[in-house]
Amino acid sequence: MKNTFEIISGIHSVEEALHAGRREFYELYAGRPLPEGIADAAREKNIPVHQKSADELGRLARTDQHQQIAAKVTPFMPESLFTLFKQNGTGTSSPLYVIIDSVEDPRNLGALIRTSACAGVTGVIVPKDRCAPLSPSVSRASAGAMEHCRICRVTNLVSTMKELKKSNAWITGLDRKGHLSVYDVDMTGACAIVVGGEHTGIRRLVAQNCDHLCHIPQFGAVNSLNASVAGAIAIYEAVRQRSREKRKTNC
Repeated sequence: MKNTFEIISGIHSVEEALHAGRREFYELYAGRPLPEGIADAAREKNIPVHQKSADELGRLARTDQHQQIAAKVTPFMPESLFTLFKQNGTGTSSPLYVIIDSVEDPRNLGALIRTSACAGVTGVIVPKDRCAPLSPSVSRASAGAMEHCRICRVTNLVSTMKELKKSNAWITGLDRKGHLSVYDVDMTGACAIVVGGEHTGIRRLVAQNCDHLCHIPQFGAVNSLNASVAGAIAIYEAVRQRSREKRKTNC
């Protein structure tokens, strides 16, 4: 039987979950006076607040990085693929998706989700297997951005990529051995960026179903980038290209 609740912790995770309104809050736990915004929201929503020691909060949240605040909430619910494709955020004809393949570190997944939210990405697509779960740790690592981001969890990434192609989206995979530079790939139209795992990169079948494989130019002695950093560079290159294209269109 699936859990009907989970414990999120950290000021940003709790505050953003309150603002997003996606989760039901059962209780708040605090080791110090609540920040004003959280206290106001708790009163407005009639959420009980219980005082807890730092040790008690650590046991509840299963981390010592709780910032003396935690909450008992309903689990995070991803969107369906149908909903994500049909209602693509702003209704733009040029959606930008981020596909995350085999990223197993919650900190990297959280950072990628945070970047996607900040960049206005239409949706984030993650596999059910070979990926960190959408857990309280990921919400905390995303500084609460996960609570706002449109995220879809799918059984088969390759099938999902084929569905994206049917809607005329081009798919660009990040790969150190890719022949193209990320700066030479056109990402101004409907597209998806595939970010691979920390150790394995993009899986073979996923790579084969990309329209382009591109690398991020590197000039130092170290020849690899953290998965979340590589993803952020590619996402904001797409944002840069789209902003430039929009300025041209408006001229």
